[in-house]
Amino acid sequence: MSDIFADLQWRGLIHQTTDDKHLPQFLKGGGRTIYAGFDPTSDSLHVGGLMPLMYLRRLQKAGHRVIALVGGATGMIGDPSGKSEERKLLDEQALQRNVEGISRQMRRFLDFEGPNPALLLNNFDWMREFTYLSFLRDVGKHFPVNVMMAKDSVRSRLERDDVGISYTEFSYMLLQAYDFVHLHQQHGCEVQVGGSDQWGNITAGIDLARRMNGVQLYGITCPLLLTSTGQKMGKTEQGAVWLSAEKTSAYLFYQYWMNVADEDAGRCLRFLTELPHAEIDALDRSRAEAPQRRDSQRRLADELTAMVHGEEGLATAQRATEIFFGGEIGAMNDEQLAEIFADVPSKALPRQRLEGEGLGILDAFCEAGLAGSKGEARRTLQQGGAYVNNRRREGEDTRLTVADLASETVMVLRSGRKKYALLRFQ
Repeated sequence: MSDIFADLQWRGLIHQTTDDKHLPQFLKGGGRTIYAGFDPTSDSLHVGGLMPLMYLRRLQKAGHRVIALVGGATGMIGDPSGKSEERKLLDEQALQRNVEGISRQMRRFLDFEGPNPALLLNNFDWMREFTYLSFLRDVGKHFPVNVMMAKDSVRSRLERDDVGISYTEFSYMLLQAYDFVHLHQQHGCEVQVGGSDQWGNITAGIDLARRMNGVQLYGITCPLLLTSTGQKMGKTEQGAVWLSAEKTSAYLFYQYWMNVADEDAGRCLRFLTELPHAEIDALDRSRAEAPQRRDSQRRLADELTAMVHGEEGLATAQRATEIFFGGEIGAMNDEQLAEIFADVPSKALPRQRLEGEGLGILDAFCEAGLAGSKGEARRTLQQGGAYVNNRRREGEDTRLTVADLASETVMVLRSGRKKYALLRFQ
C-alpha cells in the first residue's frame, strides 16, 4: 500500500501523532522501522490486543519493518496508565510463561520469516544488563521529574489520597521510554505506535531520545477499542474475550463478533479487518438498509475468527452456529456442546437408561422438561416437532440408546423450532 497513512486515516486509526505534517510523507513507500509494545500480564492477549497487532500487520504489508516488543521487564512493574490502583507484581516464571504465550499468538498476524521479517523482542533482554546505579546514572539523569509529574497517568493517581502511586509504578514511564531509545540505537526504530492511553509513555520516549542522543523520533496513537457506549470491547458476563482457544473457544469468539451492535460493526470492520474500502462501504449500506441480515457482523466474525483461530477454528465455529439454529449435530464433544447450549436447561440421568431397549422418546421429552406429560410429548411427535440431535423423530415407540448420543455423554432434544434441552448420561 503506497499511502498507508491515508488508509489508517480512512479507517479512523489515527488518534494523535507527534508530527501531522511530516509523518504522512515519512511513511510513504515503506522502509521505516516501527514498534508497538505488548504488556505480558497474561499468557494470552485479549481482543484489545488486536488493535496494535493489526496496526503492525498493516505497516509490515506496506513495506515497513515492524517490531513487536513484549515487556518482560516492564511487565514486572506494570503500566499505571488507565489504572486506578497498583497492579499485582508477577514473578519471573509467570512472566516468561506469559511472554511465550503471547509470542505464539503474534505469529498468526506478523510474518517473522519472509523477505521483510518482523522482529519479536523482549525488553528484559537489555534491562537485565543494568544495575540500579548504572541506570540512574546513564538514563535517569536525562529524564526530568517534572515531565513525569505532568503525565496524566501519574497525575491522576497522585491526586487520589486513597491510592496514590508507588515509586515502582512511577518508574514505569522511564523504563518504557528507554525501550524506544534502545530500539533506535540497536535497530534504527523511528516510530512507536500504541493506544491513545499510551500517549504519555510514547512522548516520554521521544523526549528521552532527544535528550540522550539528539535524535528526532515519532509517535502515533490509535483509538482504544470501545463500544459506542464507551465501554471496552471484549468484556462479557463470562469475562474477557481472549485470543487463546483455551481461554475463549473459537465458537464463543465467533459469537462475540456476531453479536456486536450495529453501531459498533462498521468501526470494527475498519479497525480490525483488512477488507477493502469498497466492501466496507457496501456493508455499511447493507447494515443501514437491512440490519436484520447482520451481514456486517457475519463478515466481521468470519474474518477475525479465521485470523485468530485459523480456517479449522472458523469451520468449527460456523458449524456450531448452524447447530444452534437447527443444523444436524455430529462430530462434537461434550465441551463444545456445553458452550453452544450454555443457557439451555439440562438434566443428568444414569447411563443405564440407554442400555437394553433404551429410553422411550416420550419419557426422554418428559425428563428433559420439554413436555409436561406423555400426552403432550405424543402431540409434539404427531405434529412433527420432536427432534433428537436436530434430526426429526417420528413414532411414539422410538427408543433412544447410546447410539443416539451427540457426544460422549450428551443428547440434544428439541421441541419445535427453538426450544432445546439437554440430557446428560453419566
